[in-house]
Amino acid sequence: MTGFLRPEVAVLLRRWAEVIAACGVIALGLWIAARPGPVVQGFGYVLMALAALALIPAIRRARFAAEGQGPGVVQVIEGRILYMGPVTGGAVSLAELTLLSLRRDHEGAAAWILTEPGQMLVIPIDAAGADALFDAFTTLPGLGAQRLLTARSNPRMGTQTLWRRANVPALTQ
Repeated sequence: MTGFLRPEVAVLLRRWAEVIAACGVIALGLWIAARPGPVVQGFGYVLMALAALALIPAIRRARFAAEGQGPGVVQVIEGRILYMGPVTGGAVSLAELTLLSLRRDHEGAAAWILTEPGQMLVIPIDAAGADALFDAFTTLPGLGAQRLLTARSNPRMGTQTLWRRANVPALTQ
């Protein structure tokens, strides 16, 4: 596929691959539903419904994804967000996260600010693997996908607090 498509088109197709696949399954379900027989038609309708349910989060993930050309690498493993950058890095636990913000500087560069007791982690939004943060952030109670997408696409300079833990768990009982 490297010689057939321009690189920017290949990147765009990879970014939207999940959406394209869900649309393909919807089309397959429609084709199956057009066949005779109530069982076959029912299977087609169920297939279309399942693909439509998968389509919504796929679109959100595609809108959230960045090019992955920024500094560093992000991994999300079992509720821990790991960032390995060229200068700094670290790990935070989603269970211990107290504050999530998005900071955009005057040049337009943006970074996620993750804070837990005693530590702050700054992750560029276009770091490799940063698209995995969408699913991780949407598990935070009260933080919706639309709020993340709106903040991500907002070009306004400054720091925007997106989520704050209502009650911080005590270290001792």
